[in-house]
Amino acid sequence: MSDPTPAEGVRQRNLARLLRLVHLEGPLSRAALTESTGLNRSTVADLVGELARQGLVDERAPDPSRRVGRPSPVVAIAADVVAIAVNPEVDALEIAAVGLDRSIPLRERIDLDHLITPTETAGLVAERVAAWREGPLAGARVIAIALAVPGLVRAADGLVRNAPHLEWIDVPLRDLVADATGLPTVVGNDASLGALAEHLYGAARGVDDVVYLNGGASGIGGGLIVHGIPVGGAGGYAGEFGQNRPGIAAASDRRAGDGVLEDEVSRARLLAVARLTAADEPTLAAALAGAGPSADEEVDRQRRILSTALSNAVNVLNPSVIVLGGFLATLAAVDVPGLADLVRGQAMAAGGEDLDIRVASLAEDRLLIGAAEVAFADLLRDPSA
Repeated sequence: MSDPTPAEGVRQRNLARLLRLVHLEGPLSRAALTESTGLNRSTVADLVGELARQGLVDERAPDPSRRVGRPSPVVAIAADVVAIAVNPEVDALEIAAVGLDRSIPLRERIDLDHLITPTETAGLVAERVAAWREGPLAGARVIAIALAVPGLVRAADGLVRNAPHLEWIDVPLRDLVADATGLPTVVGNDASLGALAEHLYGAARGVDDVVYLNGGASGIGGGLIVHGIPVGGAGGYAGEFGQNRPGIAAASDRRAGDGVLEDEVSRARLLAVARLTAADEPTLAAALAGAGPSADEEVDRQRRILSTALSNAVNVLNPSVIVLGGFLATLAAVDVPGLADLVRGQAMAAGGEDLDIRVASLAEDRLLIGAAEVAFADLLRDPSA
């Protein structure tokens, strides 16, 4: 295929601008798109018409409540454009269909009594996608698959260098899933994808400097947004806060010898004091709230250690917002202002004075929405392709 002419290149970029606006903001009138892009009305109408012909957007009748001025049709993402988002964990494989409009029409959690292998992951994803495409997704356009993996993922090619809790080393997961499904596939670190989702749509929307920490069954990972841009590091491995060794002021707070943060601040320890073997986050939070003094003491202990780790992040990165997801959100939600005070008390005063700590607002959807975002990246970059 020949390179686009300058005019074709401009048109591609304008198509991408319009599609991304509706994807990020939700349904918008043609008038709003005209105002946001600075393009003239006839150009917007032409571009919207092309996106509609490609099946990426639908045009709806204008809002009948608007009685002033010329009515403007509303442009919305087509409901049948989806990506498949997958999160393999030590206790389950979660898979969902996520719409370009951020709806989640299908999701399934496959509980596991063993550590899932990469080959098993590819097989289960292929099985569920095939079944969905013959059933509830029969009329849908499946754009790509994205996997949110709790481990180090090489940005260049999606190689899982090390997912320690899954016991995966140097796994070509992207190729395994693509071969099994026949669909374009991308792989990313789960916490980095959670950070992206919360930055675009959740608790850190509109915030340019963000530290995100995700607490899951596999431990603690993180993601960084600096000046509005996701930061992955040289190989894509940035944000592994769970592998840092926090200072622990009181010897009585230490539980794991010379362990790292995720050994001390641990979902497994919370499940134990709540007398549970497995639970989703709402269930765990409710169980901890009623589990008695020993659970309260463990929650307080983990909050103290977490606050030290967060103060280190404040000193190094000077974020305006820290977002906590998964079981870390459960720990924070006990007393968010109190946790913020603990962090400020250990950070340099200037770095902590405007700090805001927030609970992830996308809750259990955050990793799926983040994965879908990278699955849609090529489409959003060039809708004409």
